[in-house]
Amino acid sequence: MSIHTSRAIQIDQHGGPEQLKLVQITVGEPGPGDVRIRHHAVGLNFIDVYHRTGLYPMPMPARLGMEAAGVIEAVGEGVTHLQVGDRAAYASPPPGSYCELRVMPAKCVCKLPDAISFETGAAMMLKGLTAQYLLKRTLPMGGLHAGDFVLFHAAAGGVGLIACQWARALGLRLIGTAGSAQKCALALANGAEFAINYAEEDFLARVKEITAGQGVKVVYDSVGKDTWDKSLDCLAPLGLMASFGNASGPVPPFAPGILGPKGSLYVTRQTLFTHMSTRESTQAMADELFAVVSSGQVQIHIAQRYRLEDVQQAHRDLEARKTTGCTVLTL
Repeated sequence: MSIHTSRAIQIDQHGGPEQLKLVQITVGEPGPGDVRIRHHAVGLNFIDVYHRTGLYPMPMPARLGMEAAGVIEAVGEGVTHLQVGDRAAYASPPPGSYCELRVMPAKCVCKLPDAISFETGAAMMLKGLTAQYLLKRTLPMGGLHAGDFVLFHAAAGGVGLIACQWARALGLRLIGTAGSAQKCALALANGAEFAINYAEEDFLARVKEITAGQGVKVVYDSVGKDTWDKSLDCLAPLGLMASFGNASGPVPPFAPGILGPKGSLYVTRQTLFTHMSTRESTQAMADELFAVVSSGQVQIHIAQRYRLEDVQQAHRDLEARKTTGCTVLTL
């Protein structure tokens, strides 16, 4: 059995960015159902912060990162959809993509079309597949149709900019929120019909004004605690509150009884990896993402690049909301 070495980022305890340490690891051969992949670029996501801080606890020592793109170096027994030499990309557990080389389950690794670069592949998988399951699978009663209003928080973030473009392609009237005039302009440039600077405006009042008091069919919310209460009040009767993140902190417990008087609302807490539980659903979602990116309907904006060894600064910038679009670690 041949042994390879790789630089990787590891934490020995939960905490701040200073816990991210560059280490040297050994990498063996893939077992049944696994592949060994050599990364060309690695994606950075807010879930990585949750893993580092312990909001999503992990056994120690732990390696971080859920997304990357590269070339398949070895294929384990039973893997048929990938071959040695294939360009590939993934957004998948277990964490550990902050490295040059790794062995991992092949189930969620997808062949990357030649028209899509490694950096784009690394930047878009987790965020793009998230936008896919939100807009195509996490739907209010009766579904979404051209002309429907939706509210999308953090519209200038990585998921948000993809969702703005994809929503426009679907004919949806997306109202985005962001924390600065610059970020609002970015959301508008990427397909949001309206953008609300929640640092200066009451987004609830503005949503009611835009929708002539009717509210929106669905709110997609990765912010969490800070936006939760007003988001519920933005919904039309029988509307859907779709929570998929906690950038401002977890949503505190609430009484389900409040949902009745607010219009018999639906509430759901979504995670990407529930939708990617099978090889078939993962490939179907990825095929839709690859199609909208290859067609040019959705462009992936890589606004920040950091070297692997500068990952501490990357995490500081992400948490300080200094980033827009997508961020990649280069190797």
